[in-house]
Amino acid sequence: MKATAVPPTALQDIVARLVRLPEEKQTLFLRRLREQGIDPARLPLVPFPQGEEAPLSFAQARLWVLWTLDPASPAYNLHRTLRLAGDLDRDALDGAFTALVARHESLRTVFRAVDGDARQRVLPPAPVAVPVEDLSALAPDEREEAARRIVAEEAERPFDLTAGPLLRLRLLRLDGREHRLSVTMHHIVADAWSMAVAMAEFARLYAARRQGGDAGLPALPVRYRDHALWQRRLVEAGELERQRAYWLDALAGDPPALDLPADHVRPALRSGRGATVAFTLDAGLAGALRGLARAHGATLFMVLLAAFQALLYRCTGQTDVRVGVPVANRDRAETEGVIGLFVNTQVLRARVAGNLSFAALLAEVRRTALAAQANRDLPFEQLVEALQPERSLSATPLFQVLHNHLRDTATAAQALPGLAVEPVEAPLTAIGVDLTLDTAEAADGSVRAALSYATDLFRRATAERLRDRYLALLRQVAAAPERPVGDLALLLPDEAQALAATNAPSPGFDGVLLAERIAAQAAARPDAPALVCGDTVLDFAALEERANRLAHELAARGVGPEVRVAVALE
Repeated sequence: MKATAVPPTALQDIVARLVRLPEEKQTLFLRRLREQGIDPARLPLVPFPQGEEAPLSFAQARLWVLWTLDPASPAYNLHRTLRLAGDLDRDALDGAFTALVARHESLRTVFRAVDGDARQRVLPPAPVAVPVEDLSALAPDEREEAARRIVAEEAERPFDLTAGPLLRLRLLRLDGREHRLSVTMHHIVADAWSMAVAMAEFARLYAARRQGGDAGLPALPVRYRDHALWQRRLVEAGELERQRAYWLDALAGDPPALDLPADHVRPALRSGRGATVAFTLDAGLAGALRGLARAHGATLFMVLLAAFQALLYRCTGQTDVRVGVPVANRDRAETEGVIGLFVNTQVLRARVAGNLSFAALLAEVRRTALAAQANRDLPFEQLVEALQPERSLSATPLFQVLHNHLRDTATAAQALPGLAVEPVEAPLTAIGVDLTLDTAEAADGSVRAALSYATDLFRRATAERLRDRYLALLRQVAAAPERPVGDLALLLPDEAQALAATNAPSPGFDGVLLAERIAAQAAARPDAPALVCGDTVLDFAALEERANRLAHELAARGVGPEVRVAVALE
């Protein structure tokens, strides 16, 4: 049905009528709107009357299930550490976080199972006292080491979703003018965007308390549980059926597990432990890739994703390459300043072949990404439910590799009066998939990147080689985008040298092949021993006869030049 254009004021009136309806009639109202050509997904998001408990969003429901399966896992902890140098006002610190938690319901939400149905419950605001650990009595080098150890422990310490709080703070005092502030949240109440919101608002609230003024933060138009309820209303009204149909078609067929060459056997239950290899695309390379993107009507993200999928194809030989891509999912202005789990995950599929040029692959990735954005409202959890992939505790459904293209927030320090603030990069210790590529465009034109890997599967040296192959591939496609993907050189310099040495002819080689030498011996000395295996002895005549018989048999089965034949030997 063709969509009906409705003025914004009329949309506000429609929503006002919807909110006043009893809960059991809201779904019917939305269905009738759709029949009239009004897209309910485009209605403004407004607060809904709700009690103390509310349903979970679909993303929260998935994380709740994962937590119940493994409550001790740190895989879904979000962590940030700030170095604070200068005159820290402890009262302003506590007051800022007290105000932040009172402002955002998600930061005082807990989760309970009620008659088998998980519900979120918002607790009343309460004062926040940031716990302090004094390390100043230690020697300077011991303080730094203790701070690193404690921060790493904070990042890995699990949360109890039923008891809370799901915002965990800790202040480490190294001396009178040097502190580390550790901030950890569970992913069920926040996402990366939310962490940036929390840090920005904390800075404004701290400054206001330090200076005796008003932080000037605008009132939040909605709460996270309004989003959760609205999401379920849209599903009940059938609004997402069209998008579900798109994704079912786009991801048709059994999703192949991406079989990356691993160092260890995949465990029956993944531990969630991970590590990271950081690297940078310098401004020159990043600029060349941006130029490539402009020439093909694409974005830098699309170029980086296409190159990543080309790398995965070359490493696995699999032509159906599916990569998970997180999207902020905050297309409504009402949600921009709300802390909560809004992020959605899309599965972007590329069909790669060795004779396909990189430019053609980029065009396919561009089409796929744009179509995905046009169908971005379907929650990932609904997609998993619709596709019904085989479930396993050893791997994630639908994809095993993630690409996350971010705003560069790690280098943006928040200004605090009397303090120099610097983000501290904490080592990643948990990961939810096999492999994650994070990329972020920096102000100097470079691209900060990190390749995170599951230590259950990969050693660091393997991740470093994957990183180096990715960089080598990016340099080649920037210079020659029409080059076929199968012709892109992925061997690293040391590997190329080793291969050349292996294939080099030995000194004094006269060009006579081993088979020819054996044939000559069979003619000249047919009875001489050629092979000995235990008590069995073959002379040259018998060896030549057996070899010829086997060769004819293989040729009859279609074996010719450059055809590989497996050989089983003791």
